[in-house]
Amino acid sequence: MAKSVLSADHFHDEAAAVAFIEARIWPNGPVCPHCGENARLGRLNAKGFKLGMWKCYACRKKFAVTVGTVMESSHIPLRVWLQGMHLMCSSKKGFSANQLHRILGITLKSAWFLGHRIRAAMVDLSVEPMGGAGQFVEADETFIGRKSTSRAYKPPGEKQAVLALVQRGGGVRSFHIPNVTAANIRPIIAKHVHTDSSFQTDESSIYGAYWSTFADRGVVNHSAKEYVLGTDYTNTIEGYFSIIKRGIYGIYQHVSEAHLHRYLAEFDFRYSNRIRTGFNDIERMEKALTGIAGKRLTYRQAGGNRAAQATA
Repeated sequence: MAKSVLSADHFHDEAAAVAFIEARIWPNGPVCPHCGENARLGRLNAKGFKLGMWKCYACRKKFAVTVGTVMESSHIPLRVWLQGMHLMCSSKKGFSANQLHRILGITLKSAWFLGHRIRAAMVDLSVEPMGGAGQFVEADETFIGRKSTSRAYKPPGEKQAVLALVQRGGGVRSFHIPNVTAANIRPIIAKHVHTDSSFQTDESSIYGAYWSTFADRGVVNHSAKEYVLGTDYTNTIEGYFSIIKRGIYGIYQHVSEAHLHRYLAEFDFRYSNRIRTGFNDIERMEKALTGIAGKRLTYRQAGGNRAAQATA
């Protein structure tokens, strides 16, 4: 019988979990987050000190590997953090707070906050344009939420507009936008898509001014039952939207506008780091772990005071 991934020591032993996280956040050894010192440091192993604590003899301050990360000030054991991170990274359509609450044995409030902090770690801060010479980038929009009567006007509480850009065989970036207009969409495309790319869209007029911007331009007219014209199609991005919607409607059931950007980051992360791009479940979790630094998220910032009992 194959050995379970979750049988690894760092999922069950706190000392092993600390060592696992330190090795990935500090690949070249510990660094004081207060002053940047990396030489005059000592681990505090005496009784009374929390496991994983260090002291900097330059600034005289104590610290742990979690300082300055999404894990800072968390009362959840690091081994449980790693379990939750693995579950969210390996579940294609997401893992709800209720599921985390039941499986990890933590309160629903803690599970809700844990999920949002893991999503914050998954946020891709890259601004390098997608695509390039010989690459295809597809663009499309969709709506998430309850039925909307208009694409241009979004009444409060109705569907939320989402724009996504996907590089065939590569990653995806999705954006929550106020509504589907050229004014909202074109600046995003200009920033995130390389002009040497073959840019692929449907017949929507909002992309019309971009005919001459890219090295190559492909359009399929869905209203005329056109779906694939050689290398021109938007099937890749439509497949990605189907993953998002199955996850949000089937797993999370409801996502508020205030939190939508974090859920989009979660689905983007898993898709961009899938098997096709060279990541298995273990490697995907480790990449998410390296994203915890510099992204501290407090309960108040996450909107916890307004949604303490949220189930999504």
